[in-house]
Amino acid sequence: MSGAGIALVTVTHDSREDLERLLASAQRRLPGTAVVVADSGSVDGSADVARAHAGVRVVELGKNVGFGRATNAGLAQVSEPVSVLLNPDVELLDGSLAALAAELMRPGAPERLLGPEVLRVDGTREDSAQLRPASAAAVLGAVVPPVALPRRLRERVEPWRSSAPRRVDWLVGCCLAGRTDTLRRLGPFDERIFLYAEDLELGLRAGALGVQSWFWPSARVLHRGQHATSAVWAGEPFELKARQRRAVVHERLGSARGRLDDSLQLATFAGRGALKRVLRRPAERERRQLDALRAVRGEDPLL
Repeated sequence: MSGAGIALVTVTHDSREDLERLLASAQRRLPGTAVVVADSGSVDGSADVARAHAGVRVVELGKNVGFGRATNAGLAQVSEPVSVLLNPDVELLDGSLAALAAELMRPGAPERLLGPEVLRVDGTREDSAQLRPASAAAVLGAVVPPVALPRRLRERVEPWRSSAPRRVDWLVGCCLAGRTDTLRRLGPFDERIFLYAEDLELGLRAGALGVQSWFWPSARVLHRGQHATSAVWAGEPFELKARQRRAVVHERLGSARGRLDDSLQLATFAGRGALKRVLRRPAERERRQLDALRAVRGEDPLL
């Protein structure tokens, strides 16, 4: 398939090795795709890697300005009708993003944000399509372990498991696509957010403006994981993630739903941890998620 009419927009911050894999996969799997690299203060030569590839547009921001602001700067350089926003640690597995772009540009198609199936290195799916916080389905998923639900209900609670396109409330920002003019009209990201939950905020804000988010599993990509952030925080920054989610939910959905979402998150992490312990599997991640949420609940939820 040809990538004509598509631009891949990615943000690098000391992402040299990941960027090399992404660019190689784009050249191999979707030739003709434009690529814009917004480099946010890398010191490892990420911008040099980008410049070494013909046709890659490089935006050097000079310092780490945050994911949302850097993405917006990259998107400003796009002239193609469809943009795919993706992390540098994503790789193209085939040419299926072209079909995603064709759906976005189909005559009569509504303005939407589309997210592909996101696969881990081991071949399992990531939870890349999500529910509205504090929704009825979110309550169900917090009270009953999704693994215990019938398939139809489980797909409602975990929409990223669906085998068919379905509307969701927000798409995880490691890979999402939209018409370039739609994304520009949305921002797409709120630049007050330096890192984390900018994708949640985008999905909620887009939905309020009539732009739906859809999980589109006929397209797929590989996601290797959060290498740059893990290096900075010596692991997963659970407190920052909890703080940012709380701030977005409280601002976008109100304090009542924000408090409900806090409780549902606590119930979810506690339930997952308990189930893992019953199955004699490690539950350290869930314990740290619980500790992080408890630590930030007394703070004012402000962006």
